[in-house]
Amino acid sequence: MTLLPRRALPALAALALPASAAMAQTPAQAPAQTPAPAPQGTTRLTLLLDWFVNPDHAPIVVAQEAGFFARAGLEVRTIAPADPNDPPRMVAAKQADLGVYYQKNLHLAVDQGLPLARVGTLVATPLSTLSVLRDGPVKSLTDLRGKKIGFSTAGFEEVAVDTILGTVGLSSKDVTLVNVNFGLSSALMSGQVDAILGGFRNFELHQMEIEKRPGRAFYPEQHGMPIYDELIYVAHTDRVRDPSLRRFMDALEGATTFLVNNAEESWKMFIAGPRRELDNELNRRAFRDTLNRFSLSPAALDANRYQRFAKFLAEKKMIRSVPEVSKYAVELPVA
Repeated sequence: MTLLPRRALPALAALALPASAAMAQTPAQAPAQTPAPAPQGTTRLTLLLDWFVNPDHAPIVVAQEAGFFARAGLEVRTIAPADPNDPPRMVAAKQADLGVYYQKNLHLAVDQGLPLARVGTLVATPLSTLSVLRDGPVKSLTDLRGKKIGFSTAGFEEVAVDTILGTVGLSSKDVTLVNVNFGLSSALMSGQVDAILGGFRNFELHQMEIEKRPGRAFYPEQHGMPIYDELIYVAHTDRVRDPSLRRFMDALEGATTFLVNNAEESWKMFIAGPRRELDNELNRRAFRDTLNRFSLSPAALDANRYQRFAKFLAEKKMIRSVPEVSKYAVELPVA
């Protein structure tokens, strides 16, 4: 079974986060080890991130640092994976309790038979873009005819390009797709490609501006792509009635509200201790830019959003059928 990997790893190459930057920089295989017993009355949960800690994970950091998890009777072990494909696989194998994942990928994983369910939302808006240089030759989507578009990892790029360019009468056949691995921004700034697909609007655009090569973004959701949740929390389908997961989401709800109300104090928490190497201009900008994208009600589910995107993927032949939303996306019962 092959899962499509993350198609845009925002600023991973740009940030080049060292191992010490993560909250718990343990290999993803660590959850299989036997941990020490949790304090009496406390439930231990293991959460696998999608990648190294970055501002997209700010609510999780605040929930940890400000004591929201502890007050909910939880001891949350947060782990940056060795491979971004690890979270869904390990959650499906019951080697981790929760994983940070992507709504777009969840539909594909479920279609491939993984027993996963969305139980919460972290980032509730799309982040991915199709970006070009602001002072470059591409001023509109029609200018991309005959041009090169860079992407990070294969699997979704043709559908995305067909959808976006389809709004101006073009398709992926009118451009050349180039796999630039994770060097999206550098490939665009160096002229290797004329546009990049998958750069995150809260990272790559800031990085390019810092490098004095500002970009212009075309937002997929304004060019044919259904709106989706960028980052979500997934659990094994057997766990969707586990009251500890609801307590986890309630703690995150409190932490996210605190984060929005106290941005400066939350930033200090974010760059404290082992994360001090995240204290740079790019992360500061990304932190500010992501504040209004976090889900203020992480446990709440917009079932129509999931049904709509599943229909889109089925029409594009990316999944075989449109399953019932309740099979793979739930709103956790009240604890």
